[in-house]
Amino acid sequence: MRSLIILLCCSFFAITASAQTTTVKTSVPDANKAVQVVEVSCGKCKLGLAGKSCDMAVRIDGKAYYADGADMDSFGDAHAHDGMCNAIRKAEVQGQLVDGRFKISYIKLLPPVKKADD
Repeated sequence: MRSLIILLCCSFFAITASAQTTTVKTSVPDANKAVQVVEVSCGKCKLGLAGKSCDMAVRIDGKAYYADGADMDSFGDAHAHDGMCNAIRKAEVQGQLVDGRFKISYIKLLPPVKKADD
Protein backbone atom coordinates (compact mmCIF):
# COMPACT_ATOMS: atom_id res chain seq x y z
CA MET A 1 0.00 0.00 0.00
CA ARG A 2 2.82 2.37 0.87
CA SER A 3 4.45 1.74 -2.49
CA LEU A 4 1.20 2.53 -4.27
CA ILE A 5 0.88 5.88 -2.45
CA ILE A 6 4.47 6.79 -3.27
CA LEU A 7 3.95 5.81 -6.90
CA LEU A 8 0.79 7.93 -7.14
CA CYS A 9 2.51 10.95 -5.57
CA CYS A 10 5.50 10.65 -7.91
CA SER A 11 3.18 10.30 -10.91
CA PHE A 12 1.22 13.38 -9.85
CA PHE A 13 4.37 15.49 -9.53
CA ALA A 14 5.75 14.21 -12.83
CA ILE A 15 2.52 15.05 -14.66
CA THR A 16 2.33 18.47 -13.02
CA ALA A 17 5.93 19.28 -13.92
CA SER A 18 5.53 18.21 -17.53
CA ALA A 19 2.39 20.33 -17.86
CA GLN A 20 4.33 23.52 -17.16
CA THR A 21 4.98 25.68 -20.19
CA THR A 22 7.73 28.19 -20.67
CA THR A 23 6.79 31.76 -21.44
CA VAL A 24 9.96 32.64 -23.35
CA LYS A 25 9.27 32.33 -27.04
CA THR A 26 11.38 30.59 -29.64
CA SER A 27 15.04 31.49 -29.83
CA VAL A 28 14.96 31.60 -33.62
CA PRO A 29 13.21 34.53 -35.30
CA ASP A 30 10.82 33.97 -38.18
CA ALA A 31 12.74 34.85 -41.35
CA ASN A 32 9.53 36.12 -42.95
CA LYS A 33 8.93 38.79 -40.28
CA ALA A 34 10.90 41.89 -39.37
CA VAL A 35 12.90 41.91 -36.13
CA GLN A 36 12.55 45.15 -34.17
CA VAL A 37 14.86 46.47 -31.48
CA VAL A 38 12.65 47.90 -28.75
CA GLU A 39 12.85 48.85 -25.09
CA VAL A 40 11.48 46.29 -22.62
CA SER A 41 10.81 46.75 -18.95
CA CYS A 42 8.10 46.67 -16.33
CA GLY A 43 5.11 48.56 -17.67
CA LYS A 44 4.06 49.79 -14.25
CA CYS A 45 7.45 50.54 -12.66
CA LYS A 46 9.44 51.92 -15.59
CA LEU A 47 7.24 52.64 -18.61
CA GLY A 48 4.44 54.55 -16.92
CA LEU A 49 1.55 52.24 -17.77
CA ALA A 50 -1.42 51.87 -15.47
CA GLY A 51 -1.65 48.55 -13.69
CA LYS A 52 -1.90 46.75 -10.38
CA SER A 53 1.06 44.42 -10.82
CA CYS A 54 4.46 44.24 -12.45
CA ASP A 55 4.11 42.99 -16.03
CA MET A 56 6.39 43.07 -19.06
CA ALA A 57 5.89 45.87 -21.53
CA VAL A 58 7.59 47.12 -24.67
CA ARG A 59 8.14 50.66 -25.88
CA ILE A 60 7.95 51.02 -29.66
CA ASP A 61 8.48 54.41 -31.28
CA GLY A 62 8.00 56.15 -27.93
CA LYS A 63 4.70 54.41 -27.05
CA ALA A 64 4.48 51.72 -24.37
CA TYR A 65 2.31 48.60 -24.57
CA TYR A 66 1.88 45.70 -22.19
CA ALA A 67 3.27 42.53 -23.75
CA ASP A 68 1.94 38.99 -23.88
CA GLY A 69 4.07 35.95 -24.65
CA ALA A 70 7.03 36.56 -22.34
CA ASP A 71 7.40 36.88 -18.59
CA MET A 72 9.80 39.31 -16.91
CA ASP A 73 11.04 36.68 -14.46
CA SER A 74 12.16 34.51 -17.39
CA PHE A 75 15.03 36.98 -17.73
CA GLY A 76 16.09 36.85 -14.08
CA ASP A 77 14.73 38.42 -10.92
CA ALA A 78 12.56 41.34 -12.02
CA HIS A 79 13.28 43.17 -8.76
CA ALA A 80 17.08 42.78 -8.84
CA HIS A 81 19.12 45.96 -9.35
CA ASP A 82 19.28 45.22 -13.09
CA GLY A 83 15.87 43.53 -13.33
CA MET A 84 12.93 44.67 -15.42
CA CYS A 85 11.39 46.68 -12.55
CA ASN A 86 14.59 48.66 -12.08
CA ALA A 87 16.06 48.96 -15.57
CA ILE A 88 14.89 49.53 -19.12
CA ARG A 89 16.58 47.08 -21.47
CA LYS A 90 16.80 46.67 -25.22
CA ALA A 91 15.53 43.52 -26.91
CA GLU A 92 15.04 42.13 -30.37
CA VAL A 93 11.40 41.19 -30.81
CA GLN A 94 8.92 39.96 -33.33
CA GLY A 95 5.21 40.24 -32.82
CA GLN A 96 2.20 42.38 -33.48
CA LEU A 97 -0.12 44.81 -31.78
CA VAL A 98 -3.49 43.25 -31.00
CA ASP A 99 -6.14 45.19 -29.07
CA GLY A 100 -3.57 47.57 -27.60
CA ARG A 101 -1.21 44.82 -26.41
CA PHE A 102 1.99 43.59 -28.07
CA LYS A 103 1.86 39.84 -28.75
CA ILE A 104 5.46 38.57 -28.68
CA SER A 105 6.35 35.67 -30.95
CA TYR A 106 10.15 36.06 -30.55
CA ILE A 107 12.26 37.89 -27.99
CA LYS A 108 15.99 38.11 -27.35
CA LEU A 109 17.15 40.36 -24.53
CA LEU A 110 20.25 42.29 -25.59
CA PRO A 111 23.21 42.79 -23.25
CA PRO A 112 22.99 45.91 -21.07
CA VAL A 113 24.79 48.97 -22.41
CA LYS A 114 27.83 49.83 -20.32
CA LYS A 115 27.99 53.40 -19.05
CA ALA A 116 31.19 55.38 -19.54
CA ASP A 117 31.87 55.45 -15.79
CA ASP A 118 31.49 51.63 -15.34
